[in-house]
Amino acid sequence: MAGRLVLVATPIGNLGDLSPRAIEVLSKADVVACEDTRRTGRLLAHAGVNAPRLLVVNEHTEKAGAGEIADLIIDGSMVALVTDAGTPAVSDPGAKVVKAVLKVGGEVEAVPGPSAALAALVVSGLPTGRFCFEGFLPKKGRHRSDRIEELSQEARTMVLFEAPHRLARTLDDLAAALGGERALAIVREQTKLHEEIWRGTLADAIAKAEETEPRGEYVLVVAGCPDPAPPSESQIRMALNERLADGLSRRDAAAAVAADLGVSRRAVYQMSLKDCPLQRPQPLAPPAQESP
Repeated sequence: MAGRLVLVATPIGNLGDLSPRAIEVLSKADVVACEDTRRTGRLLAHAGVNAPRLLVVNEHTEKAGAGEIADLIIDGSMVALVTDAGTPAVSDPGAKVVKAVLKVGGEVEAVPGPSAALAALVVSGLPTGRFCFEGFLPKKGRHRSDRIEELSQEARTMVLFEAPHRLARTLDDLAAALGGERALAIVREQTKLHEEIWRGTLADAIAKAEETEPRGEYVLVVAGCPDPAPPSESQIRMALNERLADGLSRRDAAAAVAADLGVSRRAVYQMSLKDCPLQRPQPLAPPAQESP
């Protein structure tokens, strides 16, 4: 089998972001699988590539298209897979195609390039060392509420996609679960003429969305859940006294409090020695001598 599938990242706005390697792969491909033949046709024309056979693979046709592409790979064809913008298989068609090609033993490669999620993350001003990509939230129902509840406890920076007509509702839902003071960055129309980067809090973002009609595609980069404040000495002391009142030994009470509050067991034990010293037993008085 000499065929292979190549996932090619395409510009998310500025056509100048199409890499030389991407152009080379597209020019050599026997078939280019794409979401929209008109958009991909314009991209190929811009790159000076003579359009090969174009195969439509979108959210409605991906399952059938995956099987057809697998057959092409078996026959020795080189298939380039692109989406309308960005990296295939990330909130866009592609994952089913990759799975089908791997299932028949085909080779899969990637030409990295533009990514809306990463581009928004690195300009957000929020921590980038650890982050999670959530894509589009469920549109409604229990799946949506459960997902947002999970995000309220997420410590990593979160990256989400949102359509303009759902932006205000998503900001409201996030503020209700995460708190209006949570920091975020909103990136709109990345790399395009009217690109906009806004930074603030969820509460501020809600006010802005009410003043300005949302337009274009949005990426939301939301700060993770902050670490809880360490317990105070009074909180530790109260928990320790409760455990001792339950009849636990000093050592066991210190271990239980340390596990519950995430503090040092040694520190809790030392606190117990200071605040609750052991009472030394008093010697028994000798029996009174009877008078003769």
